[in-house]
Amino acid sequence: MAKGSGLGVRGWLLLGLITVVVLAATGVWNPFPGMWDWVNRRAPISEPDVVWQERIGGTPRSVTIAGETVVVEQRTRVEARSLAAGTQLWERKADWSAVAGAGAEAVVVVGRLLVKGYEVVDPTSGLTRRRDDDAVAVWTYRNLLLDAHCVGATDCTLSAWDPRGTAPLWTAFLPGVSTGLFADNPNLLDTRRLSTARIDGEVAGPETAPALLGFPVDGRVHVVDTATGRVLQNVEPGRDERLTVIGGRLLRIAARSQDGSCYFAISGQDPATGQETWQRAGINLRTADSAGCVQREDPYGARSVLVGVAPDGREAVIDGYDGRLLLVTKDGERVLAVDDRYAVVRTADRGTVSARELSSGQVRWNRPAGEKAGAALTPYAALLADEKPNRLVALDPRTGRELAALRTSANALAVGPAGMIIGEGREIGYVRFGAAAGDPAGNGDRGVPGPAGTGGAPQPQDSCGPKNEQCPGSDPGK
Repeated sequence: MAKGSGLGVRGWLLLGLITVVVLAATGVWNPFPGMWDWVNRRAPISEPDVVWQERIGGTPRSVTIAGETVVVEQRTRVEARSLAAGTQLWERKADWSAVAGAGAEAVVVVGRLLVKGYEVVDPTSGLTRRRDDDAVAVWTYRNLLLDAHCVGATDCTLSAWDPRGTAPLWTAFLPGVSTGLFADNPNLLDTRRLSTARIDGEVAGPETAPALLGFPVDGRVHVVDTATGRVLQNVEPGRDERLTVIGGRLLRIAARSQDGSCYFAISGQDPATGQETWQRAGINLRTADSAGCVQREDPYGARSVLVGVAPDGREAVIDGYDGRLLLVTKDGERVLAVDDRYAVVRTADRGTVSARELSSGQVRWNRPAGEKAGAALTPYAALLADEKPNRLVALDPRTGRELAALRTSANALAVGPAGMIIGEGREIGYVRFGAAAGDPAGNGDRGVPGPAGTGGAPQPQDSCGPKNEQCPGSDPGK
């Protein structure tokens, strides 16, 4: 037989390709859709796998669980997805969005930058429940929605709404608003949260509205009672002071430069009477930079507590209502996260994370963690983010019971009653607390089985503060 008379490897490959094309063209057999699905298949963003995983149009700016939906804010649009399946429910153009209310009463507030007004949208249907054409700013809480209308530079009205309400609960006059107060949730004079990598700063969703809010207006602070709308005080800070409203008190934080150091003093006032209720010296609330002790930042903390540094370098958690020291860490320990119930502390050996109950000082649980581990506290879970190897863990804040443990480099974006949303780039996915991979998501308002049948997911623990000062209508003296 003559040399080279065979088809050879290339010839057989070409013949096979021609055969496949002919079969596909005649409808006998078409492997290409399946091949494309295999090439385009998304790698799971965690192990164990999430209940569902979806790719969205752009990197999310914020993600919030609102009842049975997941609200995803992107640069120029907002969309809602089913919490159970991840399927898109609706989408609309918007420059900003925020969630008010909780559970079945949640709503989505959307608006455009540099355009007055906003819309209140049903998170499931996407239908507009209420429209406002004149508001310049909106603040959203679990139990309240506030907006500000200004007909002139010194003539503004603050209104409070039930998240699903159609008439304001109260209105209050404010003599103007700061030029920085626009769009959703502009900064008020309160606390800033401790932050960490891989856990979004808004992971906990909207908080319950505090009893008092501090609005900055032309260098002064207007203290507003959120139950009645009454403006309790209109105060101008001293030259070395920063004012903030925390735990039902107006706090005056003084920072004085002397001998190359900053000396701090804090006092709490009853806004209704102007009387001083407590004072404490020597705690650095990290409000000042090193240049002349100028205070440009809000203190660290959450709800009704503050986090500062004592003169000996140890960190301290302070009750904003009465000034009590709720926690003083040991040498070398660091507070990673705090609310008015617990503090999560990294121990001095940098190998353990510990939860401390603020009311009693009791250690609730300890857990091994890397020296770069971060933490966050939400109403439903305490989150730990670790690296080398990358981990995300959700724990019952009270007991330390493991709700979810993931091997993942994704970020924790939102936490709800029954699970959390994680994300990496444009991929987001839902992790159900105590569920095996692929289990359907449960009702967001019901408890779900915990790991190994250990019970339901923890219910939210909204605190009224140590003296009930954060609940409207309560009597702090009781």
